Amino acid sequence: MNKTITAQNAPAAVGPYCHGKLCGNTLYTSGQLGLVPATGELPEGVEAQARQALENLKAVLEAGGMTLADVAKTTVFLADINDFAAVNTIYAEYFIGEAPARSCVQVAALPKGALFEIEAVAVK
Repeated sequence: MNKTITAQNAPAAVGPYCHGKLCGNTLYTSGQLGLVPATGELPEGVEAQARQALENLKAVLEAGGMTLADVAKTTVFLADINDFAAVNTIYAEYFIGEAPARSCVQVAALPKGALFEIEAVAVK
């Protein structure tokens, strides 16, 4: 049985999708940009956007009954791969201990001109 996850503390979806889908004991999240939930705006700079996106991801996980510790895999999308080192530093602040598997790619563009996006698969 699939359950749609909607996080009250994450920004509203910017398209026809939900924050996440809980399928049994596995949660698949939609990509989270660094949008500030209260304003729907992106903060300035990749570091601020990465922090906010990770906070948004935490909110979606919590709405699905999970935490960052339950994340098995993430995919990180960067507008500029040269931001990899800066993003790694922030990412390591959120995923402490055993980090999940991860892919990180540079993309041609992200919604709303974002610099960072992250999606995750978590398992309880």
